[in-house]
Amino acid sequence: MALKRTLAVATVLALSAVGMAACGGGDDNGTDSGGNVTMQLWQNSTTGPGKAFWDKTAADFHTAHPNVTIKVQSIQNEDLDGKLQTALNSGSAPDIFLQRGGGKLAAMVEAGQLKDVTDGISAETKQAVGDAALKTAQIDGKAYAVPVSILPGGLWYSKDLFQKAGVTTPPATLEEFNAAVTKLKAGGTPIALGGKDAWPAAHWYYFFALRACSQATLEATAKSKTFDDACWTKAGEDLKAFADTKPFNEGFLTTSAQQGAGSSAGLVANHKASMELMGAWDPGVIASLTKDSKPLPDLGYFPFPAVPGGQGDPAAIMGGADGYSCSAKAPKECVDFLNYIVTKDVQEAYYKAFNSLPVNKQAQGVITEDYLKAVLDAYNKAPYVSQWLDTVYGQNVGNALNVGVVNLLAGKGDVAGIIKAVNDAAKKG
Repeated sequence: MALKRTLAVATVLALSAVGMAACGGGDDNGTDSGGNVTMQLWQNSTTGPGKAFWDKTAADFHTAHPNVTIKVQSIQNEDLDGKLQTALNSGSAPDIFLQRGGGKLAAMVEAGQLKDVTDGISAETKQAVGDAALKTAQIDGKAYAVPVSILPGGLWYSKDLFQKAGVTTPPATLEEFNAAVTKLKAGGTPIALGGKDAWPAAHWYYFFALRACSQATLEATAKSKTFDDACWTKAGEDLKAFADTKPFNEGFLTTSAQQGAGSSAGLVANHKASMELMGAWDPGVIASLTKDSKPLPDLGYFPFPAVPGGQGDPAAIMGGADGYSCSAKAPKECVDFLNYIVTKDVQEAYYKAFNSLPVNKQAQGVITEDYLKAVLDAYNKAPYVSQWLDTVYGQNVGNALNVGVVNLLAGKGDVAGIIKAVNDAAKKG
């Protein structure tokens, strides 16, 4: 899921309060008799620079458009999808909200819950963002969101701990990766994993599947929702063999991904673990959890290693492009705001707040961190980019996939159980 997943301090919200907050402040889609427009925005940064970014962006937009007020609601990432779906289904959706794309986007479009923003995307936005990124938010050639960040996944690691363990270069193959894990294990925990939240554990299956399955199979399965190709079983077997080497932190099944120093991101932030498999939002999360709340000075990045015997291209990348959608009943000013958040200055501020790759190509020129340059290099060299599998296959199948992987890692299920779970979920729709 992508992204799925930024700064994380729990925010408890009663559903009734969420529903009330979602409603615009006027008689006609948030517009009052004086022409003033009020819109609600839901995003998943509940603390720190990320929350401050959205508060300032909404305020700056109001300054430039005095008749438009945007009320920002911060919702804990792991709670956002469920609360948003409840609000959409009840007709009380926020006007503007984080959009993960893939099957989740398609389901919202099919249900008539999103505004078609195709004609509202400005020429400036098209030039700055580019077709490839814009297509991540399109269904049948129509746009239902505007992306704000590129979020490819991979391994985020401590250069100091790697060097201390004698791992001199980032591993490029599974054999090299296993050798590095063995060396790192001698000095501590090789890999941090927040299995409590399910999706971080499932990431490991996703990436083994990216290596095991061809691009054609990934695309065909996205349409058929039938996981009958042998590559899906191979991915599970590869994960099982890797997990059996015990590379993860003790108690990983009860470890959260992003909440506090004891989370998987926190373990990396405080040198309690050497690396974590995660999307490109991770540097910002890690930075928020260091002792001085500053970026980890020795942070590095390398792509998921090549795995033998698979049909996938070893240079393929998995990730996504988080964006923002307008609900079906949102006022026309919502599209103006989507264009605004991908302008160069706002995108540069987004990069500084989230320590992740802005989607605006001009804003990418301000990137200074080696690890983000490494991500961008891998992204640009990739022959193809797959979205996160739980995003591609939609919420029902995605949840079944995530739970099935956790059961496998917990010793409560097997590879066949993952395949059966996702096929059963697909049949239910």
